[in-house]
This record gives sequence, C-alpha cells and structure tokens, in this order.
Amino acid sequence: MGPLIVLLWAVAVIAACLVAGWLFRTVAIVATPHTIKRELRTAPLTASFGMLVIVIYIFVAIFAPLIAPFPEREIVGPEYMPWDHIHLLGTDNLGRDMLSRLIFGARNTVGIAFVTTALAFLIGAILGLLAATVGGWLDQILSRVVDVLMAIPALIFSLLLLTIFGTSIPTLILVIAVIDSTRVFRLARSVALNIVVMDYIEAAKLRGEGLWRLITREILPNALAPLVAEFGLRFCFVFLAISALSFLGLGLQPPMADWGSMVKENATLISFGDITPLLPAGAIALLTVSVNFVVDWQLHRASGLKE
Repeated sequence: MGPLIVLLWAVAVIAACLVAGWLFRTVAIVATPHTIKRELRTAPLTASFGMLVIVIYIFVAIFAPLIAPFPEREIVGPEYMPWDHIHLLGTDNLGRDMLSRLIFGARNTVGIAFVTTALAFLIGAILGLLAATVGGWLDQILSRVVDVLMAIPALIFSLLLLTIFGTSIPTLILVIAVIDSTRVFRLARSVALNIVVMDYIEAAKLRGEGLWRLITREILPNALAPLVAEFGLRFCFVFLAISALSFLGLGLQPPMADWGSMVKENATLISFGDITPLLPAGAIALLTVSVNFVVDWQLHRASGLKE
C-alpha cells in the first residue's frame, strides 16, 4: 500500500496543479487586454501553472513584511521548536520563526537573483550585439575574453572572486552578473550574426543609420525572442547559483534570510525525520520548474511551430 499511496498523492498533486493553472489562465484571460488574451489562450496548462507560481512568489516578495507573522531576524523562542499553532513551521537553529524566514527569503533570494540576471543581460546583450554588428578586431577581442572566462567553471570562479573581494551584496551581484554575462554574450552574438547579413540591415546601413540606432531599431527587435527565453533560463541558473553560494557560506550573509543558507543552518533536523529544512529547497525547486515551464512555452512560440 505504501507505493500505491505515494502514487495516488503524486497524481492528486499533479491534478491540483493543472486545475490551478487552468483557473489562473481563465481569470487572466478575462482580466487582461485583448492582445494578451490571444497569447494566453495558447498557453499550455504547465505554462499557466508556472505563471501562477511566479505571480505568487512576486506577491510574497513584495508584501513579505505584511504576510510574515514575525520579523525576519527576531528570536521568538527556543531553537528547533516543533510545528504548532503559533510557529506553523517551527523555529530554526537560533529560535527564529521558520515561516517568516521562508517568506522573507523570497524577497531576498528572488529579488537579488532578478537584479543579477538583469545586469548580466545588460552587459552580455550589449557587448554581444556590438561585437556582431561591428565585427573585426572588436569581435575577436571580446570573443577571446569570453572564451577564457567560460573555460573556468562558474561556481569555482565565483568562490574565488568572492573570497578575494568579499561577500557583500553588491559584490555578489556584480561577480555573478559578470560570469553569467559571458553566456548571454555568446547567445546574443550568435543570433545577431544571422541578422546582420540580412538585406534590410544592408539597406539601413546605406541609409546612413548610426551604430546605436542600427542595433536598437533593426537587430534587437529581431533577436528579442530567443533573448527573452534565455532570460528565464539564465534567471534559474543565477537563482540556483546564489542558493548554492549561500549554502557554502559565501552568498547572502546572516542574519539575512536566504533559502540556501536556511537549508544549511537547519540540516540537523533531517536526521530526526523533520522535513522543515527541505521546505526552502522545495521553494527553490518549485520556482525553477515554474520558470522553465514558462520559458518552454516562450521558446515554442518563438520557434513558430504549431501544436
């Protein structure tokens, strides 16, 4: 009966997720403008569920101080208290409320991951489009620098730089953004190289359009679809990288709530059969899977394939 019960629970959870995705898509179609409705109607249930989860995470991150029952850093009781009606998820190794820390972790981990991904895309996309458009020595220099940086494993490189320059939040954002911008550079350059040889690009050059206008008005709009899809994937990698660095002690520093460090700080409970340390890990996994659902849908739309 054990495996059968697990299977039934899995089927029930999947069915509930699909129903939640369908309800979200239905409400979103009613509440959004006509141009967006057309796109939402083509969204599969997995993408609809992914968008629902992303919206919930954003809501929790913005209104964390109002939702959390206790302050982020306040010690509210003895350490490792069990779940009860006051502390719904118990307390951590210092006696702080786990549910409150989990909620504030959404603001810290997800917010910093989004800022880092945006900065990585700003750096990588600009340099990649510039290298493909200008070509010549600029393309060769930028490409060789990126090749050197990509030859070093990202996690090891991050650990090295954070050990040298410190673990402050600005340093963490800058280090991960620079490392991840190399991946964005490669994609942006690859897509732009297929665009710059088009006839309309040559016509724009003959009209005397400047470099910046050529990139922003002619190349970028045609390269936007794969870049948007890559933004979602890159956000997942950045999000996981920050969590991994926090687990190793070089990410977001205590007493700031962070899902990676929460797993590390409370891992002792797993030995006693308490699943509380797995909840931050589950929050990381749920957001990663949800973002990938949406990205898969966007990639399918960008490819022009029909169902």
